[in-house]
Amino acid sequence: MRKTLKELLNKFTPAQIITGYYLLAVSVSVLLLCLPGVHKQGVSVSFMDTVFTAVSAVSVTGLTVINISETYSTLGVFILMFVLQFGGIGVMTLGTFFWMLLRKKIGLKERQLIMLDHNQSNLSGLVNLIREIIKLILVIELIGALILGLQFHHYFPSWKDAFLHGLFASVSATTNGGLDLTGSSLLPYEKDYFIQLVHIMLITLGAIGFPVLIEVKKYLFPKENVQIFRFSLFTKLTSLTFGLLLVFGTIAVIVIEWNHYYIGMNWHQIFFNAIFHSASTRSGGLSTMDLNDYSLPTLLIFCFMMFVGASPSSVGGGIRTTTLALNIMFIYHFAKGNKHIKIFKREIHEDDIIKSLVVTILASFICIMAIILLSITENAPLIKIIFEVCSAFGTTGLSLGLTPELSSLGKCIIIVLMFIGRIGLTSFIYIIGGKEKKDNFHYPKERIIIG
Repeated sequence: MRKTLKELLNKFTPAQIITGYYLLAVSVSVLLLCLPGVHKQGVSVSFMDTVFTAVSAVSVTGLTVINISETYSTLGVFILMFVLQFGGIGVMTLGTFFWMLLRKKIGLKERQLIMLDHNQSNLSGLVNLIREIIKLILVIELIGALILGLQFHHYFPSWKDAFLHGLFASVSATTNGGLDLTGSSLLPYEKDYFIQLVHIMLITLGAIGFPVLIEVKKYLFPKENVQIFRFSLFTKLTSLTFGLLLVFGTIAVIVIEWNHYYIGMNWHQIFFNAIFHSASTRSGGLSTMDLNDYSLPTLLIFCFMMFVGASPSSVGGGIRTTTLALNIMFIYHFAKGNKHIKIFKREIHEDDIIKSLVVTILASFICIMAIILLSITENAPLIKIIFEVCSAFGTTGLSLGLTPELSSLGKCIIIVLMFIGRIGLTSFIYIIGGKEKKDNFHYPKERIIIG
């Protein structure tokens, strides 16, 4: 039986197997959310809404067609936290963790799956990467839960409720899940800047990329035999892009809304609202204000931020920060007539440049098609549809109120977008392409007129 299963898996590419694992994760999540005692007494949820919630949790998106706090019991809340954890760190990370607990050998096939699931370029050091990811995520979530639990005691009568909300909020923010137990995101804490700051830090730690966190840890706590530590090009590039996008989003929102939504607000209210939503639209999916009150230009900037999403090998979706960075650098160097892109005294590999362009083109095509389809199936303003599509693709979870009003076909479209956003465009491309085949011959080359 085991041999037959192994032979069957060998027929599929790593990308196809990863997709199968995520489909299995969704199926298991649906079953868990259908267990007795998961819902509050007298509450029933349709199968379609359960599937939607399961995909949203596994993809750590946060779009919901139901109110979490009014629907799920304490057991249901813990199951959602487990699913968010499962989706946030990735199926291969959790699978490898269980393999290590059972002392099973991590073979070549498993290493290829881990490599693809975390967008790694080589097979070496993958098991150590998984160990570090699990340690970091659990430590970050526990510290976040403790800090938020203590602060939430000012809002809840009992320590039990405070720490339950603190734990859920920490897991949701760190995994960029975007789900909440308030029923209105973080609007109840609009003036609590401490809670907002903690959430910004947790969202950033989850979205900036696991390799970045691991390298920062090695820099802060170096081993005795390491004389000089150098950050990788990936860490430098993704951190720079992530930081610039955060600053760009904050400044753009302040400038646009200064004489609109932010009229009459204090400077600290303006700053925290702007920086929080600049961070949250990357993949966090939480909000401290009613997004419908923002002006159209700001909403379009939010759509752009959600489309870009988080960094590779993180809990977030979108085309990813490094993809945007390579696209911008390619256009700049192409305009100057340079064939090679250089940054931080390193040269970018041509394959990575081509990959970034393909990912951007495919992502744009998928989102445009989804917008067209939802414009047919849903009776809603175009900005709401665009916002919903970018939120689902970027696994962000923010909405202008369209999610609960979606038709069954509309829900299916958003489910597909959330799923693609979670497995990543690279895996999606490899699913379509199948196994790599080498050319046995070449035709004569001929130039094409472009532009």
